[in-house]
Amino acid sequence: MITYEWLYWLAGAFFAVWSILSLRDGRFGNAAFWGLLAASFFLGSHLSDLANGVLVLALVAIAGMGGLKRSEPATTSAMERDNFSKILGNRLFIPALIVPITAVAGTLLYNYTPMSETGLFEARRETLILFGIGVVIALIAAMAWLKPPLLAPAEEGRRLIDSIGWAAILPQMLAALGAVFALAGVGEIIGGAAQSAIPEGSIVLTVIVYALGMALFTMIMGNAFAAFPVMAAAIGIPLLVETYDGNPAVIGAVGMLAGFCGTLLTPMAANFNIVPAALLELKDQNAVIRQQVGTAVPLWVCNVAIIYVGAFLLWN
Repeated sequence: MITYEWLYWLAGAFFAVWSILSLRDGRFGNAAFWGLLAASFFLGSHLSDLANGVLVLALVAIAGMGGLKRSEPATTSAMERDNFSKILGNRLFIPALIVPITAVAGTLLYNYTPMSETGLFEARRETLILFGIGVVIALIAAMAWLKPPLLAPAEEGRRLIDSIGWAAILPQMLAALGAVFALAGVGEIIGGAAQSAIPEGSIVLTVIVYALGMALFTMIMGNAFAAFPVMAAAIGIPLLVETYDGNPAVIGAVGMLAGFCGTLLTPMAANFNIVPAALLELKDQNAVIRQQVGTAVPLWVCNVAIIYVGAFLLWN
């Protein structure tokens, strides 16, 4: 059986390669950071909580002390890339399209055919596993088609990941922080305050508070995955699902989308909003956020409407 942990090993392999290449170039801070991250993916499931915590603190220490630097691996020039784009045109998107096609078509094929009886993939992890398989297929296809140097994918990947730096793993860190908040009982505290403030039986107001809480907590914590455990424990499960008998699938999925509206509005989502501004050398580091306000606000309103209609009016 192909399990979720296989994806960890795949990701760990990429980080390990980037660590080795950084070590070869004498970028010891980068090598240590990506090497520790590779160790986390390879061994995290088998290490104690204390060991994993020490590993995370080591990553924070390296990043905090400025140990990560941009790399400058040998690559094509801007003129060469422009020429390749003119020759290949939109066909350049073929490898990128292989990934979602493999994930979606593979999931449908696996779940709605006798293949599901084989037990090839870990239950409820099929799409994520197939997404990883799609990445491998796309990489092989691109190598066979374009015939670049063998290390080109690793070098280009390292150039990109070093440009992003520590912010590349910010979503993972913040998602873990959300789980810590949930275990600490933050959701129960917020839920108690919400239940005392919201009039009993007011489904619409409860939906608004839930969606607003998802967006605000996402803005504070930088990632909807971090906000979800807190707001689900506070309002989503005890009020919307258990008290008002709402559709849990709609409440969970669209609640996450309401949180992502907050992602568009916060500098805490550095990997989405601050890093692109830095890479594009924009004078205003909040320029990306300013452009996204006009999308985020009406989209949040739409999410509130979808939750109310889909989880309650059409469900009950």
